Amino acid sequence: MKQFRFAVQIRNAGHGKEWRAKARRMEELGYSALLIPDHLSDHWAPLVSLTIAAEATSSLKVGSLVLSNDYRNPLLLAKEIAALDNASDGRVEFGLGAGWKKEDYDSLGIPYDPPGVRIERMTEALAIMKEFWATGAAKFDGDHYTVDARIGPPLPKSTPHPPVIIGGGSRRLLSLAAREADIVSFNARLTSGTIDLDVVKSMTAKAYAERSGWVRKAAGDRFDALELQCLVVVCQVVPDRAETFRNIAAHSPLTVEELTESPAFLVGTVDEICTSLEERRAEYGYSYWVVPEPDMERFAPVVDRLTGR
Repeated sequence: MKQFRFAVQIRNAGHGKEWRAKARRMEELGYSALLIPDHLSDHWAPLVSLTIAAEATSSLKVGSLVLSNDYRNPLLLAKEIAALDNASDGRVEFGLGAGWKKEDYDSLGIPYDPPGVRIERMTEALAIMKEFWATGAAKFDGDHYTVDARIGPPLPKSTPHPPVIIGGGSRRLLSLAAREADIVSFNARLTSGTIDLDVVKSMTAKAYAERSGWVRKAAGDRFDALELQCLVVVCQVVPDRAETFRNIAAHSPLTVEELTESPAFLVGTVDEICTSLEERRAEYGYSYWVVPEPDMERFAPVVDRLTGR
């Protein structure tokens, strides 16, 4: 089993000084990475925000969870990521997704194609980016992209490229992650294009076990080299675990038992959460856990204990 590590998913801050302070605090608390999603609404712009966080810290990894492929040209994105990885001395984790939030597409005025088309486009984009990171050039003629370019320096510091994160809740996307990613991120199923009851219903332990099986089958011989990541939806360090789960269940389509067993929900004392994480690493292989930024201080004792700081 791989060693535990932990990241914080952060969306915004009041101003630049606060953003830098949050990044430095994550580093002080022993978190491995700062990760940012890619949406409009109240989210900070990811590439600029990651650059600021990298400059404010010395060892904290910075990354995306995840960038939407449809919002950017793959060669231009590859060049931006290469520059950030080079400038940060190899501290970038590159998360790429096919895009899922319909509200973003509507706001940007771009087509919201069926999931299969978006995944095909992302697959082509990732191939272009990997070729550029390895050689400084990319030549590709596909159904969605045609490129033939040699791009100037710099190349990434990480070789052959920054660690790639791909994840989700569908078989097709997780199978792609198993074949092409370094880090496979497990999440709810987001095919509806918005956060609704069906998304919550897809967070059962049974669903996560099925997803883990898809990845193991698709990865084949490379499975043992993969790092398996889980995004935590609810993270609460509290003295009364049972009462908290009952309160959550009162507003959820999941039962108390389903919530208690789901990897997406970490609730309880530090001891109880540490036990849950050990059990879930043994059952699912998840060693890399991502918690919401508002909970990073209360969760820090768990990080301290399980990373051996």
